[in-house]
Amino acid sequence: MFIALVVLTVLLALVSVNSAVMKLRRNERVVTSITGTVGFPERYLGLLAALEIAGAVGIVVGLWVVPLGIAAAVGLTLYFLGAIIGHLRVRDTQGVTMPLVPLILSVAVLVLRVVTA
Repeated sequence: MFIALVVLTVLLALVSVNSAVMKLRRNERVVTSITGTVGFPERYLGLLAALEIAGAVGIVVGLWVVPLGIAAAVGLTLYFLGAIIGHLRVRDTQGVTMPLVPLILSVAVLVLRVVTA
């Protein structure tokens, strides 16, 4: 089960860092979705990216420091759940699919981190 945790942790970390990089580079599609469709202020994109990077680092280090891994997985789960709620709030059913996969990965990492603790 620990091998599954490692694989999913690395995958979630890569997805989170990629998402953060897209925000930091001001990818047009991402910016349009977050600021235009959802209505999130553009000035906070850096903060969103920082949260994703912190979560990615936390889950990877959390492979060795269990409480940090659990806390980071909870944080990423809440982050991506918040993204889904933001899209649903404005009835953006197409945009809701973007944070859905990372949310599922976050929940899986959280469950595996708790079970293998």
